[in-house]
Amino acid sequence: MSEFMRAVWTMLPSTAMIVAPILIAATGGMICERAGVVNIALEGLMAFGAMTAATTHVLLESSAGFSIPLALFLAALTGCLFSLIHAFAAVTLQADQVISGTGINLLANGITVFFCQLLFRMDRTRNYHMGMRAGFGGIYPTAWISLAILLAAWFILYKRPWGFRLRACGEHPQAAASAGVNVLRIRYIAVLISGALAGLAGGCIVLTQDIQYTVTTINGKGFIALAAVSFGRWLPLGILGASFLFGASSALAVNIVNITGLKFLPSEFFNALPYAITLVTLVVFSGKDYAPKAAGQPYDKGK
Repeated sequence: MSEFMRAVWTMLPSTAMIVAPILIAATGGMICERAGVVNIALEGLMAFGAMTAATTHVLLESSAGFSIPLALFLAALTGCLFSLIHAFAAVTLQADQVISGTGINLLANGITVFFCQLLFRMDRTRNYHMGMRAGFGGIYPTAWISLAILLAAWFILYKRPWGFRLRACGEHPQAAASAGVNVLRIRYIAVLISGALAGLAGGCIVLTQDIQYTVTTINGKGFIALAAVSFGRWLPLGILGASFLFGASSALAVNIVNITGLKFLPSEFFNALPYAITLVTLVVFSGKDYAPKAAGQPYDKGK
């Protein structure tokens, strides 16, 4: 086996660890946009989830053996609750979805730091001694969780009547409404699911890739997940491939020291690679007609 192949094989556990939260958040973004609502707030919702998970785990790790599953559950619940703001603004008030999502992203920076100041008297959580442990082959359970979530999303969207109704709300909401579909309710549910998955993704990040929550914990991963939805053409298999591409480029930045043939490149090149790929994919796919036709458009019953 060549040095490069050995390095790639060594990178698999870290790649799976990085890919998992991106894939979870991207799955939520796909469901939301398939219903017709663009969730720019993935970044902020992931931050809420990460702060909640880190706080729960650091407070309970010494007294409860179930702190990690509880932390992940509360992270998903927090993301779901804060996504209500986006749902109310985008669905009920028919506000601009980009502005609403951006507002939540900005709100997340302030609220997470505020709660950390209240609880820990600093702008971050305390360090915890042990987050989630890797399983067989060094693969974290979050990798299997992300695949299970993606499979469940595919089954619901393409094999269940409710999934057909949800996709109809993102393509032709007026036609769906004329067939008796409650467009507003389905869009609300889609946004809440998206928020729960984003919160869970944030919890997965902070419990596998960090030892505390800080304002830089998410560091653009929500926007990368949003780009994965576009790059993956709003299809489950597509976002799986896109998430793996972004995750592999991030893992390469960490493991570059193990590949002799690439050491001549500065580490900053690989640190910037995931974001450069995100920008390129957004430019390449921005003009393509793959998105749901009604994505980003408020539903008006009078039309």
